[in-house]
Amino acid sequence: MRVRSWLASRRATNSTQDSNFSFSNNQSQPPKQYHASDASSSSDSTPSTTSTETSSVSLQSNLSLQTLPSIPSLQKITPETLNVSSLCLDSLKPQQNHLPVTCLVVQDNLLYAASSHEINVYDRASLSLIDSFNDKDSSVGSVKSVTFCDGKIFSAHQDCKIRVWKVSSTTKHHKLVTTLPTPNDLLRRSVLPKNYVNVRRHKKMLWIKHADAVTGLAVNDNNGLIYSVSWDKSLKVWRASDLQCLESIKAHEDAVNAVAVSVDGTVYTGSADCRIRVWGKPLSEKRHVLVATLEKHKSAVNALALNDDGSVLFSGACDRSILVWEREDSANHMVVTGALRGHNKAILTLINVSDLLLSGSADQTVRIWKEGA
Repeated sequence: MRVRSWLASRRATNSTQDSNFSFSNNQSQPPKQYHASDASSSSDSTPSTTSTETSSVSLQSNLSLQTLPSIPSLQKITPETLNVSSLCLDSLKPQQNHLPVTCLVVQDNLLYAASSHEINVYDRASLSLIDSFNDKDSSVGSVKSVTFCDGKIFSAHQDCKIRVWKVSSTTKHHKLVTTLPTPNDLLRRSVLPKNYVNVRRHKKMLWIKHADAVTGLAVNDNNGLIYSVSWDKSLKVWRASDLQCLESIKAHEDAVNAVAVSVDGTVYTGSADCRIRVWGKPLSEKRHVLVATLEKHKSAVNALALNDDGSVLFSGACDRSILVWEREDSANHMVVTGALRGHNKAILTLINVSDLLLSGSADQTVRIWKEGA
């Protein structure tokens, strides 16, 4: 695959270029191993030249061991330091280049890059800018997440709304179709008092509306459902065909930061309450129910990612570790099998691509993890 060849060529550059990152491991042998590569956002990093400098980034001194010392590290054991060099092929600057990039998503041959409230679309082959949308109104707040379903583009925003876009067949520009909840859904639900819930003291609103920033979106193409999470502590379920809100669940005791859904419809939510909760919809139930609560992180869970078949869950948190959860044969939920360590600040985003895991951190680095033999 293209990803594999890229990784191979990237490793090959190590023989001809100075490495800008050193990574050593000295934990006991785990059942699974992961190789780590590192790409720093800093342009002036220098290679490590002494054993003292190399040991300074060893796992023994890693800060994540201080918060989760009982969980074994899954990095591959090697008697030598693994030196990896990263090569920047190109750089894309959004039109609002003074604003941080808040979201990156690949769809077919397009790259969507959200910079604050603006969403830029690039051609993956030429890296040319094709379109920019949602760039006129900064009051919507930053874009937190972008996903795709049924030929539509869904974006989650800090102004508590989910926006739905379609690409015009004539101009190829993105046009706003509606917002979620839709005006029709709002009108239909607003008639009955039972559809209003307390969101804070002396304030009620329709249960189909998010009361705070929408932080994550996930789509299950098998059942045609879209899942959204918010700082209002809720998980909402939307039907992609008519864009109606079907369920609203108080998912956590604090802000919900991340959501992921597996191919079998199991939903995972990560929260600032340090927990990951697992949700399912049994055939006998009309609504999603809580299946399990996963508790190992010692600080806010910021990011979740699943492997392709949904058998492995990765979770990243402010405790600087990426926990690896695997499904037990005797249970219908996950158990933690180890941790991937190396970042020295909070994990902010996780993306699984084929057999690679990419992690982005507040330490301004992206690490690339590959499962070993």
